[in-house]
Amino acid sequence: MDTRVQAFTHTTKVAQRGMALHVGQPAGAGRSAAIAVIMHAPGVETFIHSIVERLGVAGYVSAAPDLYHRQEGSGEPLERMARLKDVDVIQDVTATVDFLCALPAVDPERIGILGFCMGGRVAYMMAAAEKRLKAAVVYYGGNIMKPWGEGVATPFARTAEIGCPILFHFGEEDTNPSPADRVTLDKELTRLGKAHEFFSYPKAGHAFMNFTNPELYREAASGTSWPRTIEFLAAHLRG
Repeated sequence: MDTRVQAFTHTTKVAQRGMALHVGQPAGAGRSAAIAVIMHAPGVETFIHSIVERLGVAGYVSAAPDLYHRQEGSGEPLERMARLKDVDVIQDVTATVDFLCALPAVDPERIGILGFCMGGRVAYMMAAAEKRLKAAVVYYGGNIMKPWGEGVATPFARTAEIGCPILFHFGEEDTNPSPADRVTLDKELTRLGKAHEFFSYPKAGHAFMNFTNPELYREAASGTSWPRTIEFLAAHLRG
């Protein structure tokens, strides 16, 4: 961990259960903007820890919730992801925002969300469900048109409720979200007057930011997208 960032684990209560948060904050900083960092399918691990650290270096407090906390034992990431339900995820991310807003080091009027893969889908959904968010960043969020659980609206169906600008990063070779998905998202967000920016990266597929997976990681796309993310967050979460 970079010495400019203080990292710790905090357990918060959600639905009478303990949910672990990986938290990072700039060392010695005053009140800062804060980011809820939403995990990808492998969970809150090395890659997500690195994002928390990078946000801390950039001046943000951040917290990454373990969305698998309701599940007993372990399992393959895609199997665990498939067991998640939107109603529970919304509750978990709302609790994460509550935690961030209560920190003395955080300005509760400057909260954003950033997610990767399944976390990108969650970031889109929370941009509609959580009105305290001022900015959302979606990295290759797939399945936005699909519900998790029965009797719930898809994130896409809630687009009219989105209350903050959204930045999207796509790999041009990704199939989920596919090029057709991107067109559909752009049309709906534009139709509803929702502020959004799209960036697509050549020779990159899904999970191009994940340096822990050499088969998927693309240095050029990762290196270009991150400064855009920091610029976007600064534009919408500045004091």
